[in-house]
Amino acid sequence: MRIIGPDLDRESDCEEILRSLPQWFGIEASIQMYVRDSKTLPGFGVKSGSKLAGFISLMQHFPKAWEVHCIAVLANERNRGLGTVLLDQAESWLAEQGAKYLQIKTIADTSSDPHYAETREFYLKRGYEAMEVFPTLWGPTNPALQLVKVLDNV
Repeated sequence: MRIIGPDLDRESDCEEILRSLPQWFGIEASIQMYVRDSKTLPGFGVKSGSKLAGFISLMQHFPKAWEVHCIAVLANERNRGLGTVLLDQAESWLAEQGAKYLQIKTIADTSSDPHYAETREFYLKRGYEAMEVFPTLWGPTNPALQLVKVLDNV
């Protein structure tokens, strides 16, 4: 396993990863946006052989405030700790850049979708805290939950 970044430029690998996860990435316009953005936003990938097994892209909102724009691990590589590796790498890199906050948005627990329950649990176990629910940010059937973590500056 090898980490690459913060310049990914691996659009085809990122697209393959996203398409392997239709439970989370089922909207074509969103897939295309995340793929396109993976080339221009800072991010990291974890390689398994010659291909990416997962990636994370990051978006800066303010000098000390960043967001996980997208994080995904190939369906057949999930539950091996790769998401944690990517998140840890992103958090360390952002702390080195002087960032103080990292946020993520996901579907709120007012949705009964079991896949997003798993996603929320992933972030909560890694020290992210729920800050706010935006009921209509992504539309009335996709209430957005904002989670935030204070980064340890290195």
